[in-house]
Amino acid sequence: MAAPAARFPLDELELDHLVHDALFEDRAFEDLTSIATVLSDRRARARLVARADGIVCGVPLAERAFTLLSDKTLIRVEAADGTRVRRGETVLHLSGHARALLSAERVALNFLQYLGGIATLTGRYVDAVQGTATRILDTRKTLPGWRGLAKYAVACGGGVNHRMDLASAILIKDNHLSACDGNVALAIERCRAIAPAGTPVQVECDTVAQVEAALHAGAEMLLLDNMTTDALRAAVSLARGRAITEASGGVTLHTVRAIAECGVDRISIGALTHSAPALDLALDFD
Repeated sequence: MAAPAARFPLDELELDHLVHDALFEDRAFEDLTSIATVLSDRRARARLVARADGIVCGVPLAERAFTLLSDKTLIRVEAADGTRVRRGETVLHLSGHARALLSAERVALNFLQYLGGIATLTGRYVDAVQGTATRILDTRKTLPGWRGLAKYAVACGGGVNHRMDLASAILIKDNHLSACDGNVALAIERCRAIAPAGTPVQVECDTVAQVEAALHAGAEMLLLDNMTTDALRAAVSLARGRAITEASGGVTLHTVRAIAECGVDRISIGALTHSAPALDLALDFD
């Protein structure tokens, strides 16, 4: 079973550069152990398998790692990005020069384990709010240089991408309001003066009183930060039909369901991209 298709964020040139840099970092083209122990013409077959249940992500990167080491490598994909796999299931079948498979193994696994970890954790949050109307969102808390891939992994896990960067949307946070002497109406007015027409304005709110002020000032979206469930219900009631509500701050798998049941439209979770444990995968030679 796969999540709705997400567009892979790298073009062919970007993919080649990223994977080549990773192989170069690992000095995979100078793999002393494989060169010493494996005959140059020795061929092998292998399976890349899941050692735990999860959601696959990063297959194009892994494929490229193997084929950059040897264009003779043959790969059959059993589980594309976004596919849920069970422990023991095969993700890739590979055959080719044994040296190339061995030398690319770690780089391929690093890509798949990191991105698969994000997709898998996202899927757990999505599953936890199943049956509600709430969507699970990511944040900008990503490894520098890896935002596009991290957000792609969130989408593969069934989540929704929040703004990609600071120029993609308006989010007025508490420090922005401090710079406007706490005047939310003035902050919104200034943002609308420079933003492209139709850009929605989101305002961070810590209290129900701030929600009332943001709604009065015309905010179309509210970021409800670290609110209790009682406060969230009150905020949702005030905002209904007037603004989109988004809960955030300290959300865990133990609390996300209760937060969703308060009626918020969205829940954004930084942990999806900054704290996801790696998906356990391995390469097994036949």
